[in-house]
Amino acid sequence: MSRRQYGLIGKNISYSFSKKYFTEKFALGKLVDCSYENFDLQSIEEFPKLIANNPDLKGLNITIPYKEVVIPYLDKLSKTAAQIGAVNVIRFTKKGKLKGYNSDYYGFMKSLEPLLQPHHKKALILGTGGAAKAVAFALDQLGILYTFVSRSAKEGMIDYDRINATTFDNYHIIINCTPLGTSLDIKAFPPIPYKFFTEKYIAFDLIYNPATTQFLKNAKKKGAVTKNGYEMLELQAEKAWKIWNK
Repeated sequence: MSRRQYGLIGKNISYSFSKKYFTEKFALGKLVDCSYENFDLQSIEEFPKLIANNPDLKGLNITIPYKEVVIPYLDKLSKTAAQIGAVNVIRFTKKGKLKGYNSDYYGFMKSLEPLLQPHHKKALILGTGGAAKAVAFALDQLGILYTFVSRSAKEGMIDYDRINATTFDNYHIIINCTPLGTSLDIKAFPPIPYKFFTEKYIAFDLIYNPATTQFLKNAKKKGAVTKNGYEMLELQAEKAWKIWNK
């Protein structure tokens, strides 16, 4: 019986959602030929060696910090992944080629959609990495305008010092795409003026561990609708499974 191996590529990923999720999925589906493991890479340059050493690989998930830098190692990209400029799923084609996809945007979009009200027209995206790019693409699909927030003001972005009462008057969705508040440092949170949150706002955190980050706690205290990244992860994982088994 041929083995089907899948895995996650990232850095310091022992906490990973994916391994537990897929291992349970394989057990429930009695997919005894399938396995899933974490590949912790200190640098993306280790990627070709990993591929060469694991001939049974059929698909990979990609997480921080490799969603963008993995692209040059791939043979081709889906249209969506090319537009987003970030990859979180790799499929091994029948010809042995590596094709990159993005299922993050789908997971985020489907997770945010049920929370939307007519006044939710504009969003602030905190962070500018691969996940933030997927979030921006999803907001485009939903017809929601957005602005990126970065530690330093760059073209097409604002910095945290610029966020004030007027900003909050204009943007009713705030999305944390930074690692601030993960289990590595649960006391950390993005430096925004939380006092301006009310029940009219959505605070969405891509982090799922801990389930309620300091960012979400601060927003919730002021009445905001809050959601973490757990459902988004489940949705993107199921989408990845479909991509691998095309």
